[in-house]
Amino acid sequence: MSSPIITAELVRLDVDSGSTASEVITALAGLVHSAGRATDAATLAEDAIARESKSGTGVPGRVAIPHCRSEAVSEPTLAFTRLSNPVDFGGPDGAADLVFLIAAPAGGGKEHLKILSKLARALVRGDFVTRLREAEADEEIVTAVTEVVTAEKRAKPAATATAAPEPAPSEPVSAEGPRVTRIVAVTACPTGIAHTYMAADALSQTAADRDDLEFTVETQGSSSTRPMDPALVEAADAVIFATDVGVRDRERFAGKPVIESGVKRAINEPGVMLDEAVAAAGDPSARRVSGASASGAQDAAAGAGESGEPGWARRIQQAVMTGVSYMIPFVAAGGLLLALGFLVGGYDMANGWQQIVLGHSLADLPGNTVVVDGEPVSFGRSGLSLYLGAVLFATGQMAMGFIVSALSGYIAFALGGRPGIAPGFVGGAISVLVGAGFIGGLVTGILAGLIARWIGGWKVPRIVASLMPVVIIPLLTSLAVGLAMFLLLGRPLEQVMTGLTEWLGSLSGSSAVLLGVILGLMMCFDLGGPVNKAAYLFATAGLSTGDQASMEIMATVMAAGMVPPIALSVATLVRRNLFSPAEQENGKSAWLLGLSFVSEGAIPFAAADPLRVIPSMMAGGAATGAVSMAFGVGSRAPHGGVFVLFAIDPWWGFLLSILVGTVVSAVAVLALKQFWPSRAVKEANAAAATADDAAERSPVAG
Repeated sequence: MSSPIITAELVRLDVDSGSTASEVITALAGLVHSAGRATDAATLAEDAIARESKSGTGVPGRVAIPHCRSEAVSEPTLAFTRLSNPVDFGGPDGAADLVFLIAAPAGGGKEHLKILSKLARALVRGDFVTRLREAEADEEIVTAVTEVVTAEKRAKPAATATAAPEPAPSEPVSAEGPRVTRIVAVTACPTGIAHTYMAADALSQTAADRDDLEFTVETQGSSSTRPMDPALVEAADAVIFATDVGVRDRERFAGKPVIESGVKRAINEPGVMLDEAVAAAGDPSARRVSGASASGAQDAAAGAGESGEPGWARRIQQAVMTGVSYMIPFVAAGGLLLALGFLVGGYDMANGWQQIVLGHSLADLPGNTVVVDGEPVSFGRSGLSLYLGAVLFATGQMAMGFIVSALSGYIAFALGGRPGIAPGFVGGAISVLVGAGFIGGLVTGILAGLIARWIGGWKVPRIVASLMPVVIIPLLTSLAVGLAMFLLLGRPLEQVMTGLTEWLGSLSGSSAVLLGVILGLMMCFDLGGPVNKAAYLFATAGLSTGDQASMEIMATVMAAGMVPPIALSVATLVRRNLFSPAEQENGKSAWLLGLSFVSEGAIPFAAADPLRVIPSMMAGGAATGAVSMAFGVGSRAPHGGVFVLFAIDPWWGFLLSILVGTVVSAVAVLALKQFWPSRAVKEANAAAATADDAAERSPVAG
C-alpha cells in the first residue's frame, strides 16, 4: 500500500526558512529527503529551483506551489511550510506565507498527478486556504490536505458542465434578461501538475458567479485530458486559451473569437479574461482561431503582450522550427539508407542504382556490368550485394526526395493548421521542380501557412464552413502558391539557389576552412535552436547530390554539433567543483549524447550559465569546423555521430576534428569558470552541502 502523500514530518509551521524562494525550496527538499521520500535532497532542490526560475509559482492568496518532477523523488510527496517570514515567489498579492512543495517522481504514472491536481484546485478556494492559515498543529494541516486530495470529485458548478447545452437563440433569452455568452477554455502548463488545474478552477469559479455566462473548460494536464463535447465547441461564442504550451487539436476551435495568454494570467485575472472573451464574442473584428498548430499558442505565451496577441516574427520563427523538426525524420531515415546502400553496394553503385533496381530482381541479379542510358557501366560489386545496395539507396533517395516538401508542408501546418499542409507540400514540390531547393521550400511554407490562416479567418455561411478546411482552403491556397511560384518567385529563388550551389562547389583551401569555422560557430551558438537548425538544414539540403562539397559540409556540421556535450562532460569530470550538483549529474550522460550527435545535451549547461558556456562551445565548434574542412572530411550520413563512421571518409580526420574541438571547449569553459566564478554555482553547491549535512544529522535519514 502506498504511503500517505503528506505526513506530520513533512509539515513545518511558523518557521523562518530563509529570505529567498531558493532557500525555502531547499528547506522543503530537506524535509522530503529526511522523510525517506527522496534519494538526494540537493537534486530535488535543484530540479524545483530550475522550475521556479522559468516562472514564479506564487498564486493569489499569498500561497506558493513550487513543484517539479525529479529523478530523486521515490514517491509522490507534498511538503508544507507556513512561514513566519513571508518570501516572494512572484505571486500577484505579495510575498507568500503558505508554501507547498509538490514533488513527483520523474517516471511516475498519472494517478499521483490526479492527486496533486486536486490540491492545486483546492488552493483557489478561500475556505481551504483559511484553514491552512489558522491551523495550530501539524496534524491539522495533514488532515486538511488529505481530505482534499482523497475526496471524490466534487459536483461541477453549472459553469463547468460538460454536457452539450440546449440550443439557444443568439439574441437575449428574454427582453429583460442579459444575453448569455457561451465561452469555452483550454488551460495547460509545461509540467501539467498545478497551474493547469488552478487556472481552470479560477476561471470556472469566477464564471459560476455570473448569470451572463455559460462556461466550459478543458484541462490539458498530465493527469488526464478529456476533450470537451464537440457540440460545446460548435455552440461557443468565444474561446480562452490560457496556456504556456501548445493547444492540442487547436483546429477544433477554428473561426471562434479567441483570447490568449499564459496560464498564470488566468489564475491572477480570471474576471478580466472572461470580460475580454465576452467583448470578443460581440466584436466582428476580434482575432479568431485560424486552426494553427500548437506553436501558435506557444507564441501567444512566449512572444505576446498581456493581451495574448502573438508576435508575427516569433510565430514565423517557431513555424520554421516546426518544419525543420518534422523534416528531420525524412533526412535521418533517407540519409542513413543512402549510407547503408553505399556500404552494401559500393560507392560506384550511385552511378546506376535506378537501372539496377528496376531492371533486376532477386531472381535476376545484376552482374558487375549494367547498361545505363544505352551504355555499359562497370561496378566494383555484383550479384546480391549490388542489388541490395541499390534497393537501400533507392529507398533512401525516395525519402530524401520528400525533405523540401516536408519542410514546406509542416511550416505551413505550424502557421495555418491542417488546411495548410497540402498547399505547403505542393509548394515544396514546385520548389524542387523549378530548382529553388530548400530556400524555395522555406518561402512556400511561410506563404502557404499565412494564406491558409488568412482564408481560415473568412466569415462564411455555416453551410460552407464545413467545406473550408478540407476543400476550399487547400484549393485556394495551393492555387495562390502555385501562381506565385511559377509567375513571380520561382526564377529568382532558383537563381539564388544556383548561385549558392556554385559558390559551395568553388570553395577550397582557406575558403573552405573559413566556411568550416562559420558552420562550427552556428552549430554551437544556440545548441539545437534556430541558428543550429539553419546550419543543419543547409548541410542536409545538398546531401542527396552526392558531391564532395556537400559531404564535407555535412561532416563539418555533424562534428561541430557533437563537441559541446562531450566537452562539458569532460569538464565536469575534470573540475567538478566548478559546476552545480545538477550540472555534475548532467555531465554523466552528456558524453553519450554528444557521441550520438545530440547537441541539445549541452542545453542544461548553457541555460544555467550562458555567458561562460556558449562562447566556450563556439570556440570549440569553430576549431572543429576548421580542422574537418582542412582534412576534407566527408560524410554520406546526415546523423548518427560516431555510429556512422563507416559512412565518413577519412574517419580519422573526423575523430581528430572532434578531439580538437572538445579540448578547446573544455579548456575554455574551465578557464572562464575558474577566473570568473559563478555566484549561482557557489550557492547551489553550498545548498547541496547544507542539505547533505542536514540529512546526515537527521535521525530518520536514509
